[in-house]
Amino acid sequence: MAETIQRNLPAQFIEDLGRDYGTQIAALTSLPVDTTKFAPQVAAQDALQTAAYTQATDAATGLGSFQPFLTKAGTAADAATGLTGTGAGTGAGSIQSYMSPYQSDVIDTALTEFDRQAQAQKASQAAQALGIPGAFGGGREGVLQAQYQSESDRNRAALQANLLQSGFQQAQQARQQDLANQMGLANLQSDLGSQAQTFAQSQIAGLGTIGSAQQAQSQAVLDAQRQFAQMAVQEPINRLNLLGSGVTGLMGGASGQGTTIGEAPVAAAASPLQSAFGYGLMGADIYGRIFGGKKT
Repeated sequence: MAETIQRNLPAQFIEDLGRDYGTQIAALTSLPVDTTKFAPQVAAQDALQTAAYTQATDAATGLGSFQPFLTKAGTAADAATGLTGTGAGTGAGSIQSYMSPYQSDVIDTALTEFDRQAQAQKASQAAQALGIPGAFGGGREGVLQAQYQSESDRNRAALQANLLQSGFQQAQQARQQDLANQMGLANLQSDLGSQAQTFAQSQIAGLGTIGSAQQAQSQAVLDAQRQFAQMAVQEPINRLNLLGSGVTGLMGGASGQGTTIGEAPVAAAASPLQSAFGYGLMGADIYGRIFGGKKT
């Protein structure tokens, strides 16, 4: 049985569009694409961020700028520790070390003056005794002189003790004042260290904040460039997709398109009359062939 092929083709302009669409797809997909243009990028640190990091790690002006002040505060505190206690002995920090180097001179001068005045008073008493005949008896005068000398010695010892006590108290007060000064210096150095670190932190934070804003701006520029590169690649693809959608729509609207493969149609069957007529003819022919040669 014969095979038939039946094709229902779209309109010519649709075929032309489809052919053009295929050509453009082949051309577009054959083009190389530089993917590095839309690879993610991270903006480098801004100069202010670098400055913030540099300052932060600088021992003199950074986060560790408090260290010299802390060292000085520790030195002052150690010195203050040496000024606690009784202050006995003669070494550094003792009360003796705060005694005035001129104290002995002052004491010697005061005692020398005392001795001079005492000697003058004693001479005066002796002169008075000599100027008045029979005023004092020999024994009585001796007793009076002895009493005077004893009282003078006591006064001299009291004067010396008072001078020494005054010097000791002054040295003690000077030592106590030095202790307060050392403690004040330790606190001052500690405060200066805290302030130095606070100022450094504020400056570093300010530099970091401004630098971060600049870095964010640079990052935004990189992201925009990346998006633009992606759009440049995607734009012809979008146009081609739009064309493909249109062609698909047109081809879908032309129904009945396609190719059909099947057997050839069978010839129409003869009617009974035609069959009878055919049979009659065929029988007459056969009869003539058989009996046509006989004679009566």
